[in-house]
Amino acid sequence: MARPTFRYSRWDGTQVGFDLDADAIFDEITDDLLYHGDLNAALRRLMQQGFEDDQGNDVQGMRELMQRLRDARRERLEKSNLGGVYDEIADAIREVVDQERGALDRRLDEARESGDARQQELAEATTAEKHMHLDMLPSDLAGQVQSLSQYDFESSEAQQRFDELMDQLRQQLAQQYFDQMAGAMSNPDPAAMQRTKDMMAALNELLEKHQRDEDTPEDFQRFMDEYGDFFPENPENVEELLRAMAERMAQVQAMLNSMTPEQRAQLQGLAEQLLEDMDLNFLASQLGQNLQQMFPQLDWDKQYDFSGDDPMGFAEAAQMMAELGDLDQLENLLQSATQPGALAEADLDRARELLGDDAARSLEQLSKLAKQLEEAGLIQNKEGRLELTPRGLRRIGDNALDDLFSKLAKDKLGRHELSSTGIGHERTYETKAYEWGDPFNLHIGRTVRNAVSRAGSGTPVQLTPEDFEIERTETVVRSATVLMLDLSLSMPMRDNFLPAKKVAMALHALISGQFPQDYLGLVGFSKVAHVLTPAQLPEVSWDYDYGTNMQHGLQLARQLLSRQSGTKQIIMITDGEPTAHFEPGMAQPYFNYPPVQETIDATVREVIRCTKDDIRINTFMLDATQYLKTFIERISRMNGGRAFFTTPETLGDYVLVDFVEHKRALRTKARR
Repeated sequence: MARPTFRYSRWDGTQVGFDLDADAIFDEITDDLLYHGDLNAALRRLMQQGFEDDQGNDVQGMRELMQRLRDARRERLEKSNLGGVYDEIADAIREVVDQERGALDRRLDEARESGDARQQELAEATTAEKHMHLDMLPSDLAGQVQSLSQYDFESSEAQQRFDELMDQLRQQLAQQYFDQMAGAMSNPDPAAMQRTKDMMAALNELLEKHQRDEDTPEDFQRFMDEYGDFFPENPENVEELLRAMAERMAQVQAMLNSMTPEQRAQLQGLAEQLLEDMDLNFLASQLGQNLQQMFPQLDWDKQYDFSGDDPMGFAEAAQMMAELGDLDQLENLLQSATQPGALAEADLDRARELLGDDAARSLEQLSKLAKQLEEAGLIQNKEGRLELTPRGLRRIGDNALDDLFSKLAKDKLGRHELSSTGIGHERTYETKAYEWGDPFNLHIGRTVRNAVSRAGSGTPVQLTPEDFEIERTETVVRSATVLMLDLSLSMPMRDNFLPAKKVAMALHALISGQFPQDYLGLVGFSKVAHVLTPAQLPEVSWDYDYGTNMQHGLQLARQLLSRQSGTKQIIMITDGEPTAHFEPGMAQPYFNYPPVQETIDATVREVIRCTKDDIRINTFMLDATQYLKTFIERISRMNGGRAFFTTPETLGDYVLVDFVEHKRALRTKARR
């Protein structure tokens, strides 16, 4: 098997950068997920607001993209005017008539100059009759077309120009049905026209069978075998075929709806006249009715308010309506997308044409958000709902831990390696020469290196006792911690919830990553308390309830710690005094604000039970009132724990530093 080769070159600014990194996406939603507790909602908000990728490029959110869509639509409407559609056709017919009148006048002049009285008499009679025919042309376009179709032109140039105009109108009219019908409609070949009629009749039959659920895949395939050349988009089933036709016809209908009543009547009459000339009026009318019944959601009554000064011709108007329809369709997709994957349905090439490269790139990046997170193993799709994986849970904790540690000075952390060592199993990643009596935690790499340095290279490597090098270990001290997190409504109201929850995630990441032998329990409390699991923590949100039931929270924490060994502590994060408690036999908690003595007494009794069980309670107070400070200081004196008066900005500093220093103190004590 050939070995892969790699080539490197200096970066010159033109090379394509890396794709959006899944970890960078996850970093963007961490705070939102922690605050609201909803992964799906966090991704939706990221889609809405956009973000900056790891290359420093701005990924526009759906809110900005939709504004660009609206701006693009408004620019088109304020620039253009649909009156040109009517004026273009009317002007073309007027030019044909003027050209014919000029030819008639020239013929009369030639007859008069000939000196032939009979020739002059015939010319005067013929030109007078034809001038009268032209003078009597109907005011509407359809009537003018019908009258001129029956008129015997004097000018071959005018006749040719009129025929070309009719061919052009037939082709433009055909665009609202099928691209490939344009040639057939302008082709005088009776066989080609008859095939077009047969196709439309077969299509109406297929559509009606489909509406009755009587069609089969074989029916569609037979139709495509016979008439597939009419459909260059190559639809795979009857739904795709009919939807494409319906969207095109709805755009034309929107153009008619956007015209003045006079313009609309003129063009509708002209279309009916052209279709009637080809014996297609009934088939086209039947097709339009069937499509409107099948796709009522396409908004056949839609209209646009054109207010510009630039008149558009028929072809320009058709292109404009296609662009406006695609803008509407893209906006509807953005508005209805609840997950990033839904954006994959967008036509990126068309979005690039309408909005530019940056918008198309942003749309592509947004559509890949969930897929990249799934491929990275951070989230998973369960029955249409996105959920965190264990790896995603760890990543959120690591993000929270990194965020908090990044704010701390290294000498505050207490994470330096300890100089004294002891017998245990926590590695310090330092080594020493083996001495008799040391635990034989042999470091293989350094031991082999010592032997090679002593005896030289070659195999087998001969080891002697003086080559042995062992890993240092720290004394193991196990501790058990329960984090009590205040989930009452006051926490988000005072902007305390996100910092507190981030500390909870960081503490979980710290203990599971750095101190895996330790235990961490989680208790959320508001009017009542409940035990949480680490897997639930990212999606935990505040309770829409008033009340701070410290008594119940301490009770559940004490029960969790009763099943653990080692030193035990409770870390309580709160911003309110105790206002709720349970009495024996009560199914519902008692709540009162300001706190009543019964609640204070019930909470103190639970503190006493924790103290008897040798459980220390360390309380971190946010926005503490004087009453709360007094109460916490009281229970701290009773329990022997500590009280910290902090802010949302410094909460993480206090909790993490205190936990690490606590572990440090326990180890130091254990070595004495």
